[in-house]
Order: sequence, then C-alpha cells, then structure tokens
Amino acid sequence: MAGSESKAAKDLTAVMETTMQQLQSRFQNLSDQIISKMDEMGTRIDDLEKNVADLMTQAGAEDHYKSNGFEERPSWPKH
Repeated sequence: MAGSESKAAKDLTAVMETTMQQLQSRFQNLSDQIISKMDEMGTRIDDLEKNVADLMTQAGAEDHYKSNGFEERPSWPKH
C-alpha cells in the first residue's frame, strides 16, 4: 500500500510540475505580447504627436502662438 501511495504522490508531483511549467510558459507569452503591444502603441502615439504638430504648423498655429507672446507651441511631455 505504501508503494502505491508513493507512486501516486510521484505521479501527482510530475503532473503538477508539468502544469506549472505550461502555465509559466503561457504567462510569459502573454507578457511578451502585452509588452510588444505597448511598444507599438507608444510608437503610434509618437507618430500621432508628430502629425498633430505638422498639422498645427500647416494651419499657422505656430504663428498664432508667437503672436500671442509664446516662444514656441506647447508640447506634450515625453515619456
């Protein structure tokens, strides 16, 4: 009886280790995907800020700010 309990405990331990390794792998993959998406979003936001600045320049906003006593257009803080 003790031998079968020992084997069952070893089998359970092996199953749990495999399950935990699979979970760790899945969480790592999800984490990598999230970080990749955040990097992509950061790049897209930077591009959007540049496009808005270009549109403001084209629309004459630069001159508007200078004529009202501002040295340069306001900008968003960089991260």
